[in-house]
Amino acid sequence: MATSSSSSSLLNTFSSSSSTSIRRRIALYSTPISLAPFNSSYYKRLTIKATETTDANEAVKAKAPEKAPAAAGGSEFNQLLGIKGAKQETNKWKIRLQLTKPVTWPPLIWGVVCGAAASGNFEWTVEDVAKSIACMLMSGPFLTGYTQTINDWYDREIDAINEPYRPIPSGAISENEVITQIWVLLLGGLGLAGILDVWAGHTFPTIFYLAVGGSLLSYIYSAPPLKLKQNGWLGNFALGSSYICLPWWAGQALFGTLTPDIVVLTLLYSIAGLGIGIVNDFKSVEGDRKMGLQSLPVAFGEETAKWICVGAIDITQLSVAGYLLGSGKPYYAAALLGLIAPQIFFQFKYFLKDPVKYDVKYQASAQPFLVLGLLVTALATSH
Repeated sequence: MATSSSSSSLLNTFSSSSSTSIRRRIALYSTPISLAPFNSSYYKRLTIKATETTDANEAVKAKAPEKAPAAAGGSEFNQLLGIKGAKQETNKWKIRLQLTKPVTWPPLIWGVVCGAAASGNFEWTVEDVAKSIACMLMSGPFLTGYTQTINDWYDREIDAINEPYRPIPSGAISENEVITQIWVLLLGGLGLAGILDVWAGHTFPTIFYLAVGGSLLSYIYSAPPLKLKQNGWLGNFALGSSYICLPWWAGQALFGTLTPDIVVLTLLYSIAGLGIGIVNDFKSVEGDRKMGLQSLPVAFGEETAKWICVGAIDITQLSVAGYLLGSGKPYYAAALLGLIAPQIFFQFKYFLKDPVKYDVKYQASAQPFLVLGLLVTALATSH
């Protein structure tokens, strides 16, 4: 017994004449204390309770740390573009740039070019070039930067699972700094939109309202309670229309007038944008599944979602080529078909083999042909 063991150490300090008396007292008190209140079931309950407490403590320790682990290595170039494989940075301005994902700006900038081309009124004058650059800044760095930052903010829990080394889940940038960036980019974009309306001499602030509508769409895409990205179809179509329709409409409104046929045509092209949005869903399957987000790879399975993705991209462009052919513009239709062929080639070479492993290679190889097809369509509608 533990009591007898402790008693023996005490007895050594006393004289032998008093040892018998002390042992009797210890025996007298140790018997009821050690046996009376405890039985075997009580010990079991105690053991289970102690185990539960230990497990709870271990669970607390197992939670994500305040600062998630950094990715090993990483590229500084990837960090500046805001894509996977980014180097860990402590420079706040580089981190801010990373949050805006500059790699996503070119489609928006290109959309402005397409809108200006579709208007038929753009001329290579200093004023028109300056207007278009201002519109590109509004669409790209400001409003797309706002969209990407707010998306990362509301995706911080998912990113903590999928990409814990990203700036927000890793703790590289604080909550207040992220919220400040969101507001600066939003207000800067809306301010530029108002200036462009005045510059273009609009009596109705078309570009400003397009910017407000796009910003609202970006918000409900990422933020609860609507959080459109929870629904694979709605979310990806909203993403596609933001990347294709809105900058095109802004560019055309800046130099000319939006017409119903252009609105319909660009909305149709947004179905191809839906396909592009699905490409980005594959890398987040694990986190989306855990968080209950119904992206198409989660809802339909990765194999089916791959074919939905390429089908949306290819069938949309083939339909537009058919529209151009039916409109008496066979050369533009042939040019568009020529740009669809390499996209299909890269789909089989990269995307359909492994959409997670080859997503960057696929997008870098195929998307330039898609955006060139947009310009072909814009030029066709301007004549």
